[in-house]
Amino acid sequence: MKEYPKPAVAVDIILESDGNLLFVKRKKDPFKGVLSIPGGFVNLGEKVEVAAKREAYEETNLQVEPIAILGVYSDPLRDPRGHTISISFIGKITGGIAKPGDDADSLKWASPDDSELQLAFDHRRILQDYRSWKKLKGTYWSSKSLDSIG
Repeated sequence: MKEYPKPAVAVDIILESDGNLLFVKRKKDPFKGVLSIPGGFVNLGEKVEVAAKREAYEETNLQVEPIAILGVYSDPLRDPRGHTISISFIGKITGGIAKPGDDADSLKWASPDDSELQLAFDHRRILQDYRSWKKLKGTYWSSKSLDSIG
């Protein structure tokens, strides 16, 4: 049987409270010192929704529940470490006190409309899709144009 190279699988989870989103200031490269949506790699044998909850807790100390899939982001160039596919969730906070953990240097609450935010990976695109999701719902992916949804 033919072997296929496998991309890595990651998750991101958007958490909103009082109109602001929670971002993690990255402690390590790539993008050390830059903000990102909480998330990380899926472990072998782990469901993606479980990975999203685990990563959110490890990075923010918050218990969360995924409520929707925003989209799938698979541009082979989205992560400088190699081809990484991210399933991006929208979640709700169900418990805990926000504080940085594991790969997080600090946490920042900011408006999803703050164009001054410097963001890691393709997270600006993910936020653009989140703003559209709030108005139109729907699901997004790497090559889906916002023009094609209306």
